[in-house]
Amino acid sequence: MKLIRNTAKVLSLAAILGSLAFTPWVQAQQATAAATSAPTPAPQAWTYKTKQLDRAEIDRLLSNPKGVVVIDVRRPDELIKNGSFPVYLSIQLADLEKSLDLIPKDRTIITVSNRAHRAGAAGDQLTAKGFKVAGAAGSLDYEDQGGAIARITPPPPRTPAAGAAAVVTPAAPK
Repeated sequence: MKLIRNTAKVLSLAAILGSLAFTPWVQAQQATAAATSAPTPAPQAWTYKTKQLDRAEIDRLLSNPKGVVVIDVRRPDELIKNGSFPVYLSIQLADLEKSLDLIPKDRTIITVSNRAHRAGAAGDQLTAKGFKVAGAAGSLDYEDQGGAIARITPPPPRTPAAGAAAVVTPAAPK
């Protein structure tokens, strides 16, 4: 009888300890499932006067390269990560106002960012300064619609040439 009571106590203790150890794992699994099944946020509403361009409109504009200039307003790391159109002026949105003299006034402008929102703000700013802006484009949107985006591939690291002398830096005097 004593053996049965002791066995029951051990099994009860094991069940309690097991559930304590198991509970955080279950909670983590439930949190992961909830996070992965959460609905995707709705796209940000378009609040700009500048038109948001689709792939067909962009392709039509780019078919006349002498009449258009693409201004990409993203940071360099975004350009490398997400790619852009083959030829563009890279002027970040924060620098646009002080770079107006660099932008040709005789061409139609396409502003570009990842999902076109910064491009929309840039388009509104340029239109207010008298530039002819066709619209704003998102390079990721353009690619999602089947357009080809150019990607920058960094060159491989340089290796010292064979037979080159090693550079020796002298130690600092003590």
